[in-house]
Amino acid sequence: MNFAQTFWSHIRTIPDFPKTGICFYDLTPLLVNQIEALSDALVASIPADKIEAVDSFVAVEARGFVLASFLAQRLNKGLILVRKAGKLPPPVVGVGYSLEYGLDKLEMSADVQPNQNVILVDDILATGGTLKAVQTLANKCQLNVLGATILLDLDTAHKDIGLDVWSVVRESEKPQQEEAVA
Repeated sequence: MNFAQTFWSHIRTIPDFPKTGICFYDLTPLLVNQIEALSDALVASIPADKIEAVDSFVAVEARGFVLASFLAQRLNKGLILVRKAGKLPPPVVGVGYSLEYGLDKLEMSADVQPNQNVILVDDILATGGTLKAVQTLANKCQLNVLGATILLDLDTAHKDIGLDVWSVVRESEKPQQEEAVA
């Protein structure tokens, strides 16, 4: 099945949101009637040897929670949450990072079981700042990061981020919209 072509037909593009110059990709229409295909595509995006080795998925707030939950349930693996600062009870490990439109801080429970093999899961990869921050958190908690799976990779917005990244859909493969005929 060509997941990318099917998924692009369900992804809404909202220009200038949340700020002027930012293009927001609304992935929520995929959750209306593409759950099984989305779950299949996420699993298919990860190399088989990594699926065999992974103990838990590290879910990035908020849409990463949904995607990682699909993977954890489908593959019978653990789920570790990464939240914005102040959302988890102490003790936590935190790290600040830059977004394409500001600064933020992420936290993970300091009580997470160390030495697990994990795969990071997020909805969109833009500049790589969020994934790098989550990788830093995972390293602080003594987790072994195998790579990251992403639903939508804005591959024209970043270079190599120093991490294996497996994606379902890439911005560079977005179908061109047909021009209206007058």
